[in-house]
Amino acid sequence: MTVHADDAHFLRLAFVRGVGSVAAHKLLSELSNISAVFATSSASLSRIVGDALARKISAPPDADTQNKIDESLAWLQSAPDHHLLTWAHPSYPKALLESGDAPLLIYAKGRIELLNRRAIAMVGSRNCSQGGADTAEAFAQAFAQRGLTVVSGMALGIDTASHVGALRANGNDCGSTIAVIGTGIDRVYPARNKVLAHSIAELGLMLSEYPMGTPPLPAHFPKRNRIISGLSQGVLVVEASMASGSLITARLAGEQGREVFAIPGSIHSTFHKGCHHLIKQGAKLVETANDVLDELRFETLAPSAEASAENPPAIGLLKFIEHTPIDVDTLVARSSLAVDQIVTELTMLEIDGRIESLPGGRWQRRG
Repeated sequence: MTVHADDAHFLRLAFVRGVGSVAAHKLLSELSNISAVFATSSASLSRIVGDALARKISAPPDADTQNKIDESLAWLQSAPDHHLLTWAHPSYPKALLESGDAPLLIYAKGRIELLNRRAIAMVGSRNCSQGGADTAEAFAQAFAQRGLTVVSGMALGIDTASHVGALRANGNDCGSTIAVIGTGIDRVYPARNKVLAHSIAELGLMLSEYPMGTPPLPAHFPKRNRIISGLSQGVLVVEASMASGSLITARLAGEQGREVFAIPGSIHSTFHKGCHHLIKQGAKLVETANDVLDELRFETLAPSAEASAENPPAIGLLKFIEHTPIDVDTLVARSSLAVDQIVTELTMLEIDGRIESLPGGRWQRRG
């Protein structure tokens, strides 16, 4: 992707320790543009953000910071689907920008046109039940079929199932999915979601506010949740214990003025305690995808479509996979399916526990 003149300035400001969204907003409100920030004297900057931060901003980038800036710009130019979304970029998501705590810049890989479409966030526990994963897939597929973009965090469990369900509905009129990750855009975490990450980058969008090479630090995941909720008109918690990080996303959604939805379950199940807590706090109880669509005043599903969403079609790729390892190229030759469809179905089969991935991009049937 082409580098814009201000990209290096936005990167430089983002790498200044202590510059968050509040300080950046002050600077850009007081000064004419991002270039003016670095053309303004430290004394003048201090009247906006204080002496200590003004000195940091005015100081030339050290070698490590300059390397990070250069690395980001090189990544940006390395592929047409790589994007650096700054506050000045026309595709920066408006819903997130208005949420109150938008990152100064976001690294994006994939279809940035998804950013300003109708979106629903789907979150839940990493250690979910199989029923919870099935429900997440069905709801996500139903939403995507109505043109909604499904936003989640690509964690194991409910997040993964939500992305897979949305990809299942992929087509010209479908909404696809956005994954907001807690690492650098050049890393995949968890590693077992490598194939899923490839599918999302191909058919949807990957987003990160973290620089190249950033590892999966624990503090990054609660922080990225504000982006998940900020991109969406509402947040649906599918299955969550009281310790689930998805409750943080629900709280942030409420603070951002988003609708919060929760799917109930058995009163005896710890998997649903978090959802029941949210419902007691005022989240809207959800039993079908239409409950969410109605509340958000989106077009609802016809009864036949709702039924098909609750009963996803059988996966046909499994018949080509045996206990002997096989790679994607061989699957293409055997099945005559497109690569992106094969990658998506491999992900779903792995989630279902029917196959396992092996080193070297190979797969084999389990059991």
